[in-house]
Amino acid sequence: MELKKSPDGGWGWVIVLVSFFTQFLCYGSPLAVGVLYIEWLDAFGEGKGKTAWVGSLASGVGLLASPVCSLCVSSFGARTVTIFSGFMVAGGLMLSSFAPNIYFLFFSYGIVVGLGCGLLYTATVTITCQYFDDRRGLALGLISTGSSVGLFIYAALQRMLVEFYGLDGCLLIVGALALNILACGSLMRPLQSSDCSLPKKIVPEDLPDRYSIYNEKGKNLEENINILDKSYSSEEKCKSTLANGDWKQESLLHKNPTVTHTKEPETYKKKVAEQTYFCKQLAKRKWQLYKNYCGETLALFKNKVFSALFIAILLFDIGGFPPSLLMEDVARSSNVKEEEFIMPLISIIGIMTAVGKLLLGILADFKWINTLYLYVATLIIMGLALCAIPFAKSYVTLALLSSILGFLTGNWSIFPYVTTKTVGIEKLAHAYGILMFFAGLGNSLGPPIVGWFYDWTQTYDIAFYFSGFCVLLGGFILLLAALPYWDTCNKQLPKPAPTTFLYKVASNV
Repeated sequence: MELKKSPDGGWGWVIVLVSFFTQFLCYGSPLAVGVLYIEWLDAFGEGKGKTAWVGSLASGVGLLASPVCSLCVSSFGARTVTIFSGFMVAGGLMLSSFAPNIYFLFFSYGIVVGLGCGLLYTATVTITCQYFDDRRGLALGLISTGSSVGLFIYAALQRMLVEFYGLDGCLLIVGALALNILACGSLMRPLQSSDCSLPKKIVPEDLPDRYSIYNEKGKNLEENINILDKSYSSEEKCKSTLANGDWKQESLLHKNPTVTHTKEPETYKKKVAEQTYFCKQLAKRKWQLYKNYCGETLALFKNKVFSALFIAILLFDIGGFPPSLLMEDVARSSNVKEEEFIMPLISIIGIMTAVGKLLLGILADFKWINTLYLYVATLIIMGLALCAIPFAKSYVTLALLSSILGFLTGNWSIFPYVTTKTVGIEKLAHAYGILMFFAGLGNSLGPPIVGWFYDWTQTYDIAFYFSGFCVLLGGFILLLAALPYWDTCNKQLPKPAPTTFLYKVASNV
């Protein structure tokens, strides 16, 4: 079904509103998991490394499963996926309140909630891109700030709920709040062609043979009937041998034995043969769909900008994700006194991330700004800022670098825009799922690598030099791939010829 032209307004603003609240409700608790992390340490008495896996899984599983998430959105639509994922997130949070040990939380909070968040993120981004074209950057910037706003509100909300109702009561209430995602999903009206009428039901007798793709139908039917004839004849021989003289009595009871003997087996054989043929064609169709999916994936990687984009996002998350988790410890290792902390560094990163998402999204809508080069600029500046962290020895300089890093982390709002310009709106869900898989891989690898560097050197200097080098390398690779032709990013990949499978349905005899 072909999508109608993006309205760039109208019901699209309702889509932006419900997508904002969807990300607010689903990402609020996982991003503010630090509040629950302390409670889990006291409740289960496990080590900090093992307990931290709960929050890591909640952040990484959704991204690692992005190809599956994008396939679900492409197959079932954003509305259905949002409603189903709302049940997953709410159920996972409520189930976590009954966790007897930390391993149960790995599943209930880490996997179930994380996978639900991944599905919701893909659904909200996909349907927003469908409703907006000229204002797509602004729309994506608005919905992506939902997770940042959720971080601030849920951090205070979960702390208050733990004080009043305990850890279990907090998770139950937060899970109940997540059920509002179902209401948001119900408003995600699919963008379909208004003048596209429903296809008429085709009567089997009116379908000409020339429209069938597979011309070997007659041959297959004959082969199937021959096989059934052989099995049926052998079965009759066995019956006649066992029955011996009983056939004489049956012939006396029935007036027309020949017609009864031949008509029923022939009808049965014909039905079974046609059903066997239909199953064969269905298997061929599934195989053809699988080949088309693999062919589309291969075609995506033939686009050099897309290939550079997946390398850039992997290196960006390896180097750019750890500061949001380790900045407070960096300040303590730099002997910054707690009295100097006007505001926690992680709060500064969160605030500036929301600002960056909104402003970068607005910039992406200007015609004279090349969105791909804007994204490359954010990577290069972020790489330089990461390399400057070892030289920051005061709260002011660390707060300034945190502001820069937070603002540039807001480039997540223009990343779907860049992906759309690279592969086209038709391939967005497929391509975005692949890219998010590599982003999740980077999120999973980044903090451990930085931790290993610290364990090895007992300082964060080399760790952040490594992080900055990764982000810079990704930015320059993407820049080199995009320099020759920006037009290659605007060209849509050739659409594979549609494959149609039409069958004749056996009529009842």
